[in-house]
Amino acid sequence: MTNIKVRHDTDQYTGNNTLVFSFCMIFSKSFGYALRGILYVAIMTEKKEKIQLDEIAEKLTVPRYFLGKIMNRLAKEGVLTSEKGPGGGFSINNKTRKTSLLELVKITGDSELFDSCVLRLRKCNSKNPCPLHHEIETLRNQWHRLLAETTVNDLLKKDQPDFIKSIATIS
Repeated sequence: MTNIKVRHDTDQYTGNNTLVFSFCMIFSKSFGYALRGILYVAIMTEKKEKIQLDEIAEKLTVPRYFLGKIMNRLAKEGVLTSEKGPGGGFSINNKTRKTSLLELVKITGDSELFDSCVLRLRKCNSKNPCPLHHEIETLRNQWHRLLAETTVNDLLKKDQPDFIKSIATIS
């Protein structure tokens, strides 16, 4: 889902009235659960080898069934490792920390954010643009680059204790 906020602003130097567009992307619950699940597993595998789905769902306070589908999709895509059985659970692997946020966007089906018209008109493009297409395209490219360049490892920096607390209650 994409939101655009438009406000009128007056340039402090010229006094001219201008339109200011505030563009923000809101990702799906699937993306949020996937990212939080990966981060929780990565943090907790420092204490134990395998993290069970029940623990992840409880600590993240998310629906177990929905989270299970997402975590299994991440395992199928190779972002996490999964083992079934009493001693099983999820763990990180060589790919986990290298995974970009853009890859998670694609896995969770949110890549339409980069293709759909922000005004929800028919699919627009540079040949058939909507009234905001060219202004938004620059912002989309910046978002795309940011997501492509940010990895799970970037979010796991140890000097951000408030971030870690924000994903779960870790005891």
